[in-house]
Amino acid sequence: MTDTRKPAGAATGYRLTYSTMFDPPESLHERFEAALDEVRGELGANHPMHIDGAEVACDALFDLRSPIDQRILVGRVPLGNAEHAAAAVYAAGTAYRDWSRRPWRERVDLLRGAARLIEERVWKLSAALSIEVGKNRMESLGEVQETADLINWYCDRFEEADGFDRILPNDPLAGYTSRNRTRLRPHGVWAVIAPFNFPYALAGGPIGAALVTGNTVVFKTASDTALAGALLMQVFHDAGLPRGVVNHVTGPGGSIGDALARHPGVSGITFTGSHEVGMSIAREYVAGRWPRPCIAEMGGKNATIVTARADLERAAAGIVRSAFGLQGQKCSACSRLYVHKDVQAELRERLVALTEAVRVGDPTLRENWMGPVINRAAHERYRRAIAAIGESGQAHAGARLLDAGDLAKGWFVAPTIASLPHAHPLWHEEQFLPLLLEHPVGSLDEALELANGSNLALAAGFYGGEDEAGVFLDRIEAGVTYVNRPQGATTGAWPGYQPFGGWKGSGSTGKAIGSWWYLPLYMREQSQTVVD
Repeated sequence: MTDTRKPAGAATGYRLTYSTMFDPPESLHERFEAALDEVRGELGANHPMHIDGAEVACDALFDLRSPIDQRILVGRVPLGNAEHAAAAVYAAGTAYRDWSRRPWRERVDLLRGAARLIEERVWKLSAALSIEVGKNRMESLGEVQETADLINWYCDRFEEADGFDRILPNDPLAGYTSRNRTRLRPHGVWAVIAPFNFPYALAGGPIGAALVTGNTVVFKTASDTALAGALLMQVFHDAGLPRGVVNHVTGPGGSIGDALARHPGVSGITFTGSHEVGMSIAREYVAGRWPRPCIAEMGGKNATIVTARADLERAAAGIVRSAFGLQGQKCSACSRLYVHKDVQAELRERLVALTEAVRVGDPTLRENWMGPVINRAAHERYRRAIAAIGESGQAHAGARLLDAGDLAKGWFVAPTIASLPHAHPLWHEEQFLPLLLEHPVGSLDEALELANGSNLALAAGFYGGEDEAGVFLDRIEAGVTYVNRPQGATTGAWPGYQPFGGWKGSGSTGKAIGSWWYLPLYMREQSQTVVD
């Protein structure tokens, strides 16, 4: 059996990342099956909020149900409101004074302890995630391990920078000793609003960054993944973080989420979600009494370019993995394909064959790679999309709801490849669905022009010749790029290997998650001169 105190697969020499997840050792499946049994025995419990070191319940609750089967009650969760958000901000503000002044090495030690707990609990956290979100087991295990790796990465970078405290030369003053120093210091209370698709990594990563730099945190995950938020909060509590340093609230984004984002006691925010909501928060954070830092990661409409010189087998594998992994519900998912007209037919044949071979069903089962979309709204959005394809374009694979037998109890849809006129809105609006649109091009220049025509610029993929790859990398407008990568055309970033952040309308900072330049986003510089 794999040692649960080490990263998944460590006992076999296998290191789990999104690039290595396609051929895991048998021990991973054994441990995951055991964890599934444990989690299923605990489903349906109440999961309170956590404010100022205490569990907080409220009279209003909502039922959290699995997208795999709506009869499965995952748990009951408080419908928090603006008062709960305010209480959490107050608790974090109270805790900030001591936390920010605590020696930074102590903060690092506590957070590394939290990362170790995540790794020890990787099986249970992953099994719960698979049921709650509808991720297959390998993507679930990957996300939980990524969360621990992100926290450790930020601890390592803070230590490497010696706490971002640097001595500068003394002023050349006769008769005086004028000592100079520059320090990066925390802002205060930091809000973290995470999406449903990565409720551990896109909550735990920013939380780790905010905490190690000396901020305190109030966080909220999407209502569809409130259990993941509760389990992550339990990790930080069990790791021994002082009361009020991390607080967890639950409820609709339109009430408690907005209240948290707009609270004047919040000094900075990390938001991951739609472009529209992210831009609204960014504008608000600029327009107050003074501008506050806003780290907004705002989705993608990611393109892959395939030239006439591409390895089509490699391209087809990478495109299908990126288009349909997690049911296309990744901001990095490949949704646009620009393929040279000379190889369009052959590539399409390969893509259709791979797509039709995808096993769709309960993703907790080993044989199923693709699960359901997250909820009724996503299911309806897919129905509208395939109706539009039927009216204005042509479907090459999929384009149907999956509602036979047990699949009718969840939100299952078929992975879809289609062609549409390039002016159609589906080419330009992020759908967050297993939907890939293809378009023929006559040259790399044409492909780059079309790929760069989106307001969103998160990830991009390329398959072609070595000299063509240099042109692609020089001219593509995207923050994350992959060339000739079979593991994923546009997806699969991992801390320390591929920093992850978008350009243009996909990100507000120009800096990337899991990079060397991410932590300073959570701090502000103070120049200090002391004359003896």
